[in-house]
Amino acid sequence: MLLSIIVIAVSVFLWFRRKRRAAPSAAQLAAEGWLPPEQQNTDRSFADHEAIAVVAALERGDWQPAAQALEATGTDWDRRSALAGIIAHEAAKDDAWLRAWEAARPDDPAAALVKAKAKVTVAGQIRGTAWAKDTTAEQFAGFHRMLEEAREDFTRAVALAAPEDPTPYIAQIPLYTGTGASHEQMRELWAEITSRAPYHFGAHSSALWYWFPRWHGSEELALQFAWTAARTAPPGNLMTMLPLHYWYHHLDDDAPAVAYRSVDLTNMVNAALLDVAACRPDHPWLADARHLLAYLLTKQERYAEAVEQFRLLDGWIGATPWTHYTKPAPAYCAYRNEAIRGARQVSR
Repeated sequence: MLLSIIVIAVSVFLWFRRKRRAAPSAAQLAAEGWLPPEQQNTDRSFADHEAIAVVAALERGDWQPAAQALEATGTDWDRRSALAGIIAHEAAKDDAWLRAWEAARPDDPAAALVKAKAKVTVAGQIRGTAWAKDTTAEQFAGFHRMLEEAREDFTRAVALAAPEDPTPYIAQIPLYTGTGASHEQMRELWAEITSRAPYHFGAHSSALWYWFPRWHGSEELALQFAWTAARTAPPGNLMTMLPLHYWYHHLDDDAPAVAYRSVDLTNMVNAALLDVAACRPDHPWLADARHLLAYLLTKQERYAEAVEQFRLLDGWIGATPWTHYTKPAPAYCAYRNEAIRGARQVSR
């Protein structure tokens, strides 16, 4: 009996010793090129230098780099949508430069798109993120008033856009979600989008929220939407991330450790890894996909694979799941360091 206790005690001691030895120090992490929390950018999910330059120009009141960047996207609809969202976010803060843009180019479809998108953003800011029961009548009134203005602006944006451009239709998805558009109306809008861009990840990701049970759909409708896209899209379009998005937003908070190692979630993660590997390097949502995969791989204790993702992301963490934390940078670094430590432990 005494011998068994001694053996167990020694085993526990050696396990803790290995864990302690495997834990990377701040100096070790720095020497290997890993960045500390204070050097993590929480505004961007990757080093989007064009977007950074555009935002810097807008902060100076110069709209022309934004107009030029949107024009340069050509028919890269994923990039056009992502960049328009970034620019509209800045317009929601201060639209003086947008008014100057409209004055200089009254019929510029890009300016019209940004204006409409910015009003949807402002509407969300007016309403806030609280539950309906905690939102005032004044907030709801302002929210709906701004969305109605946005609806009119979207009509103009569609009229000015090139016929093949899906962007002003895609940008209306949050409007439809916010105003409680019917399923029939949403499907009509979706037909306009997919006839122009059938595998637009940003559109699918935004539309999935409409079908979430908390908005205007149900678990069945949301999963049907996610899995239809995941199973029919060619590799490299990131659609396999949609079932993972549903899983994360509905199951992650209360999931026990064993749930992360389930066959279903493992298969979803594996499919997404193949999709990510096939994706073009400059896809605007590729980094966001990697961030969620890095988190899930760490939770699955697939540490070496998680480190592969973290290595491609370090320094730029403005993405789910980190943005859901009160302090995103420490949260990101905690998971990253756990993956590094775990990978070292396994390799010994």
